[in-house]
Amino acid sequence: MVVDAVEPGTRSRRGPPAAGRGSAYAELSRQVKRAGLLDGRPAYYALKIAANLTFFAAGWVVFALLGRSWWQLLVAVFLAVMFTQVAFVGHDAGHKQIFGSKRANDLLGRLHGGLLVGLSYGWWVDKHNRHHAHPNHEGHDPDIAGGALAFTPDQARARRGLGVLLAKWQAYLFFPMLLLEGLNLHVASVRALLGRTGTSPKAKPTEAILLLTHTAGYLGALFLVLSPFQAVCFLLVQQGLFGVYMGCSFAPNHKGMPILSEDEKVDYLRRQVLTSRNVRGGRFTDFVLGGLNYQIEHHLFPSMPRPSLRRAQALVRASCEQHGITYTETSLARSYAQVLRHLHAAGSGTV
Repeated sequence: MVVDAVEPGTRSRRGPPAAGRGSAYAELSRQVKRAGLLDGRPAYYALKIAANLTFFAAGWVVFALLGRSWWQLLVAVFLAVMFTQVAFVGHDAGHKQIFGSKRANDLLGRLHGGLLVGLSYGWWVDKHNRHHAHPNHEGHDPDIAGGALAFTPDQARARRGLGVLLAKWQAYLFFPMLLLEGLNLHVASVRALLGRTGTSPKAKPTEAILLLTHTAGYLGALFLVLSPFQAVCFLLVQQGLFGVYMGCSFAPNHKGMPILSEDEKVDYLRRQVLTSRNVRGGRFTDFVLGGLNYQIEHHLFPSMPRPSLRRAQALVRASCEQHGITYTETSLARSYAQVLRHLHAAGSGTV
């Protein structure tokens, strides 16, 4: 559930060329357009959305049929996966990958994010738009602004009390902490709707209704069908694993890649490529990570439909080789290892 980053000279909804026809990005953009990689993929998204909604609904049907049973914890695991898969579609809608109309994309994104998953679409769009414009850029990228984790030695040194201990051990605590990421996303969504930033004032009533409907339906189903203790266990498993899946899908993309200092100036092509990491894999990896494994291509062309990212990889890699720009791609396991090494180094002040 994100929106297009501000690309140089952008006007079109599908990744327009950079300013200056002679720039490396402008030439790459022309190649991508000639290949048709920015064209819409309505058939893909129709099938993807239909399949997601079918499995999502099937999970809740099984939940209703099982009743008060501890087998419901398996349903909780399944729905954690489906919540994330639905959120991936909301992400694509936020990037305007699905429809030609902003209104249609926003409607789809709000229904997926707010009604089905319980997240504020507007808050996510605003936050991730700023990330896309300045990935891994201190003072600009909200994803490395600090909080539970310290991404730079300066952030670790600024800690006090228990925060110092948390920073020191954050590499070991990273995956356990992701169990709270689902809760963090829900809380941030509510705070955004109650605050003055993030979601536009006009959209807040609609988003509030969607979130309230989701929350009432979700909690109502749990406590009507299950015993109170089972309902709490279901909630902890489903929301915990949803947070882990979401965190594990986004963490490999930028964490552990170069961080730009606040005043550092880098051209668009290098800024997006050097701070991003691709994850190697086949169709199964594409499915599990929702296309985010092509993070370099996604950051260069945020509105490129998900199924076109794989085809764009060869063009982007060739352009990077031609201009001497490091193109980083690794396995999923190694990407996590790099993330953890960076967190350990930042927390201990050795970056």
